Amino acid sequence: MRRSLAETGYAVDCAYDGEEGLALASTTDYDVIVADLMLPKCDGLTVVKTLRQRGKMTPVLAVTAKGTVHDRVTGLNTGCDDYLVKPFAVAEFIARVRSLLRRGVPQPPRFQVGDLVVDAITRRVTRAGKLIELTPKEFALLEYFMHNVGHVLTKTMIEQHVWNYSFDSGTNLVEVHMSHLRNKVDRGFEPPLIQTVRGVGYVLQEASASA
Repeated sequence: MRRSLAETGYAVDCAYDGEEGLALASTTDYDVIVADLMLPKCDGLTVVKTLRQRGKMTPVLAVTAKGTVHDRVTGLNTGCDDYLVKPFAVAEFIARVRSLLRRGVPQPPRFQVGDLVVDAITRRVTRAGKLIELTPKEFALLEYFMHNVGHVLTKTMIEQHVWNYSFDSGTNLVEVHMSHLRNKVDRGFEPPLIQTVRGVGYVLQEASASA
């Protein structure tokens, strides 16, 4: 599951028991939580119930081998938002996660800044009508900027939202990926849309917004 989500472009943190999962989910703001209900140390339902009691309303996809009506009802009543029974197809798993992302924070399927257009459903990116090919990580970067048009995003913010909890902040991966993204989105087009705010981070905005 981690690998399939990462290959799709999502930043993923993994916890291998319920106690670790509860600690991560209690201290970090996630867009979606995927909870296996048969976890060691602290089962998934207890994790979800505790999070809800603490006021954490992050959408939760429960994953389990137990697929009876009683099991599904129990999971949903405990606070799970969706329920996926093993074994399942990876495509369905990714589709369920995307559905919860749209449900948790309503997202427009299509973003536009100037002549740059991003379709979040088909993951198609064009500028001035020209198709732009992006890697999954580049798309995740651009999508994050599209959700925060006009707002300066620091390196730390980008690391936490586009990579994961264990990301090594001592590397220059953010700078490298930003350079690749800007080459694809801005090179050969006018005006440039992604700007560097020296000493702070990056911002995506139309040229007129900074005038």
